[in-house]
Amino acid sequence: MTGRKIKLPAHKPAADYDVGYGKPPVSGRFRPGRSGNPKGRPRGAKNKRPKLNEERLKGIILDEAYRDITVRDGDRNVTVPMAQAIVRALAVNAAKGQHRSQRLFAEMLTTTERQNKELADAWFNTALDYKIEWDRELERRRQLGITDLPEPLPHPDQVRIDMNTAEAWIQGPATKDEKAQLDLWRERQEMFEAEREGLLEDLETEPDARARALMEEDLKQVDRVLEIIEQLLEKIGY
Repeated sequence: MTGRKIKLPAHKPAADYDVGYGKPPVSGRFRPGRSGNPKGRPRGAKNKRPKLNEERLKGIILDEAYRDITVRDGDRNVTVPMAQAIVRALAVNAAKGQHRSQRLFAEMLTTTERQNKELADAWFNTALDYKIEWDRELERRRQLGITDLPEPLPHPDQVRIDMNTAEAWIQGPATKDEKAQLDLWRERQEMFEAEREGLLEDLETEPDARARALMEEDLKQVDRVLEIIEQLLEKIGY
């Protein structure tokens, strides 16, 4: 029995195996062919960034551009959007004579004015074509005696054209909702005007001073309401 070798179990290290840092015991080792984290991060995931599509990135940029910040304006602090603060700083630097800022600001101004001009011209041409075509169509209906078709909204008479300044605008409701709102305020205007006429007639025949004083107060309130309605109608352009 002196020269007989004893076979150790597989889970125990040999007598000459040093257990320590980087050298776990056999029982704690990974089995051959099996990962220690089979459901973990895939290979190459370390350098991958979260996906951002174009629309999400636009949203982030716009959120930052119009985020309010506090800046110094003379001797006081003011709150303005980030984009406005940047443009203001660029304009100030341009006014101070910085050539790069002057060039950038001039390019921004030229581009903005050109785009606004293009939009204004497109709107003017659209409004002019709309007015001409609908004037022709309404005249055709009139000549043929067609009365069962709805009128266009906005009506061509509400489309105002200034040929001298090449400006066009709509005076009156442009949608069904605006038309419904306009009709509602007109009805209320007629109602309060009728109430006003009634109060004036009653004032002429009422002998009681106290009753007349109450009627005069009611008349003031009606006049105030009519003034508000007139301002509203003027605001919506009709």
